[in-house]
Amino acid sequence: MNAAAKRCAIYTRKSSEEGLDQEFNSLDAQREAGEAYVKSQSSEGWRVLPAHYDDGGFSGGSMERPGLKRLLADIAAGMIDVVVVYKIDRLTRSLADFARIVELFDKHQVSFVSVTQAFNTTSSMGRLTLNVLLSFAQFEREVTGERIRDKIAASKAKGMWMGGVPPLGYDLPADSARRLIINEAEAAIVRSIFHKYLQLGSVHSLQHLLREQGVRSKQRTTKGGKLVGGEPFSRGALFYLLRNRIYLGLIVHKDTAYPGVHTAIVDAELFDAVQSKLNANAREHGANRVTRSPLRGRVFDAAGNPMSPAFSHGQSGKLYRYYVSAPLQQGATHKPRNEQLRRIPASNLERLVTTIATRLVPSQRSQPLTVPTRIEVHAHSLQLLLPIRLLPEVRASLADDEQVERVDEDPSSLRVIVPIRMKMRGGRAWTTGAARQEARHDRAMIKALRAAHTMARTDKDGMPRLESSPGSPYLRRLARLAFLAPDIQEAIMEGRQPPTLMLEQLTRAKIPASWEEQRRLFAFPCAGV
Repeated sequence: MNAAAKRCAIYTRKSSEEGLDQEFNSLDAQREAGEAYVKSQSSEGWRVLPAHYDDGGFSGGSMERPGLKRLLADIAAGMIDVVVVYKIDRLTRSLADFARIVELFDKHQVSFVSVTQAFNTTSSMGRLTLNVLLSFAQFEREVTGERIRDKIAASKAKGMWMGGVPPLGYDLPADSARRLIINEAEAAIVRSIFHKYLQLGSVHSLQHLLREQGVRSKQRTTKGGKLVGGEPFSRGALFYLLRNRIYLGLIVHKDTAYPGVHTAIVDAELFDAVQSKLNANAREHGANRVTRSPLRGRVFDAAGNPMSPAFSHGQSGKLYRYYVSAPLQQGATHKPRNEQLRRIPASNLERLVTTIATRLVPSQRSQPLTVPTRIEVHAHSLQLLLPIRLLPEVRASLADDEQVERVDEDPSSLRVIVPIRMKMRGGRAWTTGAARQEARHDRAMIKALRAAHTMARTDKDGMPRLESSPGSPYLRRLARLAFLAPDIQEAIMEGRQPPTLMLEQLTRAKIPASWEEQRRLFAFPCAGV
């Protein structure tokens, strides 16, 4: 290709998908006009590139278009000299986007040509003309949008259904009228969901009940023949359903409800009772939320999913707090990969972060929980993102097996990787390695050890013996704890037992008579630990 040759890329766009399945559609017509224009400039060395940059069914109000992205990428790679479009608004309808595109064109010395508005951006007059035309294109787009919004508002005020997927319990009529008709089978499910929520008083419990009963969301077939929906309800979907005033026979537009032309599925008394319960639960869970969950918004699991505060009440009324990953809150049932932890007792995690942050950044000892900007919980490490200004202090406090590194995607932060082993058994969490800073008193293990001694007495030589044979197999296994080595029992009482040691392991294992074998079996390093 000689030096005067111009490589021309033709860009085409159509806002809707209507007519794109035709043998010769709007995109083909635009490209044909562009090719003819380039051919008319062949004496200037213009040549059409074979690559197609087409966006069918994409609005000009956004730059999120695959064809446009490929065009801009090829321009940045130096593969294009001239961009040809049928009309300026095919490229964009936004003045701000156009300014960014022209800036890229100028940077790579690319000219821009409109077939029906003959000018290019290499001259100041051409640039002025482009800006004027684009301003009118944006004005037309905004006026059209206002007309559409006004029409939708007026129609909804008359109670009409203005499109979208009909909610569970309703179908669209065959005559395409803007009203909803009741699907009796689905309507029965909707009423059942409202009644069950009042009985259970918890969306979380309702979600599990519906999953067990096989109740699923509305299923429909798209115009393309694809079957969508029919999935178990997520918590968010249930909240939306229980709040949806369309079941009262209303059409809502911008928080204003209008009487609809469709029939209600749920009576006002039932709907109001559900709203009262939802509001009461929201107030209860929202009270002192910040102080109850100081790490709110900063905790993530190993897959990067946010872990939000969750609450539950025990039979005694005690409040239990957790940080729960988004997939689990949304009802995911698949097992996480790589031992990913999805539910963490909040107090344990907060205590762990406090211990680590206080050690790493002593200057922030008064408010250690506010130091990390992000906390990632992995099965074998806790990763904290801290402000980069704390790097000297962190390096001075870092343990041998801990790492600190810069964060490429966020130059203002540093990442501290603290090796831990976090286990979730019986609602307890603990750590080993450099993160271990305090004794771990296992209340269940201590209680079992004391129970074992109440079932045993010592003989004249001071050796324990069973006073009588306990009735159940579990009590017989429990009583054997009295035969553990004295230093093992002392370590359990003081919270110095190995972090992996659990009560279940003690009660199920065959306890050797030799104290040394006991230490090896239960991972005690040596006598006196």
